[in-house]
This record gives sequence, C-alpha cells and structure tokens, in this order.
Amino acid sequence: MGVAPTSMTMTVEERVAFLAEDGHVGVISIEREGRAPLSVPLWYRYDPGGDLWIWIQRGSVKDVALREARRFTLVAQSEEYPYKYVSVEGPVVGDEGAPTREQLLEIIRRYVADEEANFIVDAYESAGQLAYDASVLIRMHPERWLGADHSKAAGVGPGSSAVLSTRRNETIHGEVRALLPTR
Repeated sequence: MGVAPTSMTMTVEERVAFLAEDGHVGVISIEREGRAPLSVPLWYRYDPGGDLWIWIQRGSVKDVALREARRFTLVAQSEEYPYKYVSVEGPVVGDEGAPTREQLLEIIRRYVADEEANFIVDAYESAGQLAYDASVLIRMHPERWLGADHSKAAGVGPGSSAVLSTRRNETIHGEVRALLPTR
C-alpha cells in the first residue's frame, strides 16, 4: 500500500497570504452570455482582509463584460513546481473611475522595480490612458476562495517520485527539442 494522500488545500491564512504576495499575475474570468467566459491575464492588488483591485481600459472587452456580469473570478498561481494557486470569486463592489498615479503605482510595483513602475505610469500618463474616460479601477470583494499547495502532497520533496518524474519529463522534452531542426 502507498502513503495516504495529504490534503493540498490551503488554509484561509495561506490563501490570503499567497494572493497578497507580489509577482503573481492574475487570470481574470468573466461570464458572458452565449459564449465561453472571457479569461485574460492582468496585474492586480490585494491587501489581506480587503478588496481585490484591478485596473482596466474603459471600453475594453473586459470592461464591457464586467459591466454586464458585475462579478468575476481571479486565479493567481506560482509558476514553479511544486505549484500553488488561489482562486477568488466575488462581486464588483466599486468602479472607482480612473486610478490616481499612486493607485496605479501600488499595483505596478507588485511586478516591477520602482524605476520601471514610474516609467510605465509616465508612459500611460503621456498617452492619456489615465484620463477618467480612458481607464477604470475596479474593486471586487472576495466571497469564495479555493487554493492548493502541491508541496503539501505526500512524497513531494527533492528526491520524491513526483520531482524525479518532472525532471525525467524535462530531460525527455530537451532530447526531443534537440532532434528538431533549427530555424
């Protein structure tokens, strides 16, 4: 018999902390009438215990879908094995109009250094993309949460079969790539 599986479910505290960590790109999903949900990556801001903030362009596909659905789901994940993810769902509770420079910097600094964040905001300002009619800051109140941390799985560690299997697959993929013609 094998080892009994360990729950990979994150605790409330782990989910909140993970969502608040800098650097996780979110994927937003918005329900649409007669179509599959719209799912696109974006940067977000979340402070533990508060609302989730996103910044989008007015008139964009996201903006139109959000105005109709009035709720969305956001998934954030780690890109490295062992994987972690958190999914939050909730209603739009605020359309704050265009973000201030400082609000936008609070979102962007989660992903890039200060100098680059200022450069990005300067570019948006000079292009008129921070005007009230050009962009909008949206607040969502998380109501439902899901989260998993694959490092909690039994047998996951540096010498585990899961890690060795991943390394074996990477080796196989590397060997296959080596066989392909170069362009």
